[in-house]
Amino acid sequence: MANTIKVTLTKSTIGAKPDQVATVKALGLRKLHQTATLPDNPQIRGMVFKVKHLVTVAE
Repeated sequence: MANTIKVTLTKSTIGAKPDQVATVKALGLRKLHQTATLPDNPQIRGMVFKVKHLVTVAE
């Protein structure tokens, strides 16, 4: 699957703004170091950009 990205939660959402916590949940991430494979589209990229300080992305 060439059009997917792997997003990993690397920092805790404790202390993050409520909308950022909701974005992390919407990405399918609940626990630290959990990885989600998501489609690579502008909507997902925007969500990742919003919480870029909490996650890492692998192509």
